[in-house]
Amino acid sequence: MEIYKDKNIIHYPSLRTMLMIEKALKEADTMIDREELKRRLPVQIMHQTLNLILRYLEERGMIIDSHKGILWIYNPSPKLRKAIEKAREI
Repeated sequence: MEIYKDKNIIHYPSLRTMLMIEKALKEADTMIDREELKRRLPVQIMHQTLNLILRYLEERGMIIDSHKGILWIYNPSPKLRKAIEKAREI
């Protein structure tokens, strides 16, 4: 994974911080930017730590991080997974 090869990382986030960011993204109705995400968190977080977490979530396919903002896309529904597997491209 590319995240762990970065030698400039000073501090890795705790599980508590990861879960806090996941919760804030899941509860967001629309795309939000980094500054809005920081405002919605109950504690302050370093920008580098936030970027590291967002990069991890994006590599795992849980979020989309674009110039318009960040959006939670992960859906663990077995019905959805089965429908995607059975679907065919038109």
